[in-house]
Amino acid sequence: MDTVESDAPRPVLEGPDIERVLTRIAHEIVERAKGADDVVLLGIPTRGVFLARRLAARLEQITGRKMPVGSLDITMYRDDLRMRPARALARTEIPGDGIEDRLVVLVDDVLFSGRTIRAALDALGDIGRPRAVQLAVLVDRGHRELPIRADYVGKNLPTSLRETVKVQLSEEDGRDAVLLGLQQTAQVGEQ
Repeated sequence: MDTVESDAPRPVLEGPDIERVLTRIAHEIVERAKGADDVVLLGIPTRGVFLARRLAARLEQITGRKMPVGSLDITMYRDDLRMRPARALARTEIPGDGIEDRLVVLVDDVLFSGRTIRAALDALGDIGRPRAVQLAVLVDRGHRELPIRADYVGKNLPTSLRETVKVQLSEEDGRDAVLLGLQQTAQVGEQ
């Protein structure tokens, strides 16, 4: 009997897996930051912001302290503005004490070429001068075009360039999942 390869995206992480991964990353942040006293979490819109808020809640459970969390819009810092249709600006929200001399953990859903993180570093530089910057991602799919590496990775997911990784989060999509599929046409939210 012949098998037919399905074009339907297949889940590689489901809701409980994502929750476990975020808990592990929160513990790693506390361990590496020696208690996370000066940590500020900044999510990259859209799904990175939701992940940053979830990490902040876990860090609060672990440390007993409210964790500063915000968002960092990188739209105007992207190097592909001329090649893509215009997209609406998201909000940049920096927590009350700012980022000066703090450990900023950038949070994003998928690390791919590294260009989004390069844009985030440029945007961050216009806001202030953190003591250090680290990167937490839910999925690292490889294929870097820039020398950027995540400090905290939920799942390493080696992919081909023909594949897409789509992160769905309940706040935006009604469910939590990471889906791996074959590329057909680029859609919003796919990387």
